[in-house]
Amino acid sequence: MRGSDRQTGSMFSYVSPEALVPPDHPLRAIRLLVNAALERLSGDFDALYAAGGRDSIAPEKLLRALLLQAFYSVRSERRLMEQATYNMLFRWFIGLSMDAPVWDVTVFTKNRDRLLRGEVAAKFFAAVLADPQVKPLLSREHFSVDGTLIEAWASMKSFRPKDGSGAPPGPGRNGERDFHGEKRSNDTHASKTDPDARLARQSNGQASKLCYAGHVVMENRHGLAVAATTTRATGTAERDAGEAMMAELDRAPRSTLGADKNYDTRDFVAAMRGLGVTPHVAQHANGRRSAIDGRTPRHPGYAVSQRIRKRIEEVFGWGKEIGGMRRTLLRGLERVGWSFTLRVAAYNLIRLPKLLAAPA
Repeated sequence: MRGSDRQTGSMFSYVSPEALVPPDHPLRAIRLLVNAALERLSGDFDALYAAGGRDSIAPEKLLRALLLQAFYSVRSERRLMEQATYNMLFRWFIGLSMDAPVWDVTVFTKNRDRLLRGEVAAKFFAAVLADPQVKPLLSREHFSVDGTLIEAWASMKSFRPKDGSGAPPGPGRNGERDFHGEKRSNDTHASKTDPDARLARQSNGQASKLCYAGHVVMENRHGLAVAATTTRATGTAERDAGEAMMAELDRAPRSTLGADKNYDTRDFVAAMRGLGVTPHVAQHANGRRSAIDGRTPRHPGYAVSQRIRKRIEEVFGWGKEIGGMRRTLLRGLERVGWSFTLRVAAYNLIRLPKLLAAPA
């Protein structure tokens, strides 16, 4: 017998979002890790808010919502609020009841900016790694470093001479601009839309774009990110950021650092040796003299570092294809850096449930 297509609504419902989420759903294990990290940040949250006045969005709920945006490739905060309105999985993870109202997107964005001023993304990233279950997974001896370009939310038409010269774009909302024959560089030009963005390209033969540079240090045992930062996309950004991150990292004496050929410079190798880190940097093989002497490549650990360091591309690959890091929707180094760090933390959270469930 054919079923009826009659649609009726119940007057009352006693189903909670908790009951709708399958017991083996991957987000259940992730939510436990997230809640434990947020509990460790409770004192930092207290310092960001006044003792009295109107209640704002709970920072715990706001951070859980932003993590969902990364997990499920939600392209904007406006779409995130739309999903939270009718997606029961989102409501459960955020901590909203079935009939709780969802925030206006402008209110959500203002509250997010408050967490940005408190450097909450970096603190949350560190709080996840400080979990008693997670710390035994991390290596303190062997690391890898790399960087990637994050396309800025700015048009090439906004990259104008700093002295105000040059023909303006044509009339209209998206007026034409002829760049033919014009020499442009970061020394003479800057973006009117996002002054922190810099003109850069990933490699020779590729188009230059307005970008930021995101940097990650990975521990080599399980491939988890242990440090993350964002800088302007300068020619030495990767090496400068790598040195700064390694200087602050909790590591064992005589630890190693794997890296690609871009890090094969005298200054970077000397800086690592000065920090007590053995630089397992890929050597230049195109006639250029390498800063790595002949003793380092003969060590068996060098070949292992060179093989494992390529796993750091998984952080950037997930972040760009899933986490929305390919092109940022924010402007300014502080906001872009906050978003990048939170997405690197999301990458760790995606991987941790399987690592914790694996037999020792």
